[in-house]
Amino acid sequence: MLEFEQKGDERGHLVIVESRKDIPFDIKRIFYIYGSASDTVRGQHANKKSEFLLINVAGTSKVKVRDGKGNEAVFCLNRPHTGIYLPRLVWKEMYDFSSDSVLLCASSEYYDPNEYIREYDEFVNIIRNLEEYVNRG
Repeated sequence: MLEFEQKGDERGHLVIVESRKDIPFDIKRIFYIYGSASDTVRGQHANKKSEFLLINVAGTSKVKVRDGKGNEAVFCLNRPHTGIYLPRLVWKEMYDFSSDSVLLCASSEYYDPNEYIREYDEFVNIIRNLEEYVNRG
């Protein structure tokens, strides 16, 4: 989880997020998710190259992350000045969207459908093979 500096006065709040300063990558793509029902699950994939920053700029949502080794964590995004950094090769599922949810997503890469891993079993195999490769030295 990342927390960003809030500036503001009687006119309202301002949150600034800068590449390589507040997040560990240069932003090449921004997209946002809104209008998803509370029982909708988005994401359900991992990325070979892309790193992400997710911020609920309005409303709330949850993000479940899995590392392919049996570990998982759930984060509640419910404040517009906090976000979650997701490195590459992390399985992500976004869900439990409030009716006013706007989930802002910043990515380190331009969209490339070939870098998406859309089957969880394939993701686990990639992680397992990567670990075996690293352990062999």
